Amino acid sequence: MPYKQLMATSPAGEKKAFGVMYFVKAAAAGGICCSLTHGAVTPMDVVKTRIQLDPIKYNKGFLGTFRQVIAAEGAGALLTGLGATAAGYFVQGWFKFGGVEFFKINIAQSVGEQRAWDNRTYIYLLSSACAEFIADLFLCPLEAVRIRSVSDKSFPQSLPAGFAHMFKTEGITGFYAGLGPILFKQIPYTMAKFAVQGKAAEVIYNNMGKTPDQLSPGTNITVSLGSGIIAGVASAIISHPADTLLSKINKAGAGGTGSTATRLMNIARDIGFFKLATTGLGPRCVMIGTLTAGQFGIFDTVMNALGASKFHFHDPSKH
Repeated sequence: MPYKQLMATSPAGEKKAFGVMYFVKAAAAGGICCSLTHGAVTPMDVVKTRIQLDPIKYNKGFLGTFRQVIAAEGAGALLTGLGATAAGYFVQGWFKFGGVEFFKINIAQSVGEQRAWDNRTYIYLLSSACAEFIADLFLCPLEAVRIRSVSDKSFPQSLPAGFAHMFKTEGITGFYAGLGPILFKQIPYTMAKFAVQGKAAEVIYNNMGKTPDQLSPGTNITVSLGSGIIAGVASAIISHPADTLLSKINKAGAGGTGSTATRLMNIARDIGFFKLATTGLGPRCVMIGTLTAGQFGIFDTVMNALGASKFHFHDPSKH
């Protein structure tokens, strides 16, 4: 795609502003924000995954596990899976943020301004669920390679070598063994993430007595950061049991033999719901809260840099 076309300011007028180039810009901004933020928190994700996979060995809390990993394997171990993380979440962010904007805007335009405003939470939920489903089909293979590289020291640490090894030893099904739990984790997570962020931002703007169009880009980004933290913590709590299952099932031999569903039930039964919902939750709330705030802040920054006027729901009775 030509650079000038990507950097061009969105034309005025609602129909034109939300055309193909707007969605491409949203997808690019989503890929950048997810790749940067997930890459930046790779050390935290390594620690979280180690705690989830082996809570008996890593039982000294978040900071204690940091020190434990560094002492045993060196600081470089905290960057395990960085390549798969950055690549996987760029692809996922492209389809997730671009998809949310696509579904959200098209649904809003199809039902009209008033109905869109009255049902904005449902539109957030539906659009984010649809976008996340598509994104996860692309994310799942990269996430499988990342988790295996973190949990198995004998597994190749580079992304191409990891892909080749998994395909040779397990075939295509190895890449999608975790698709069930990744959908179970990511779809509720993303639904909560966008719906809560949208509601939190709306409350912040209402308390300020301003609309996004009346504020500077810097102020809008600050609102995105604050509402992103709230959304990140809420979505982390909702999706944590499935995150633990995903970490477990991608560990070689976890859950015994049989189908993916059978292995998941075995893991869930052995661990118990309370531990599924709480093991590693503190670190994950810190990680996801930071990550989500960063994503919305970077997304808005990149959209501004690309000259895209971001879509916002508005009450037509007040305009």
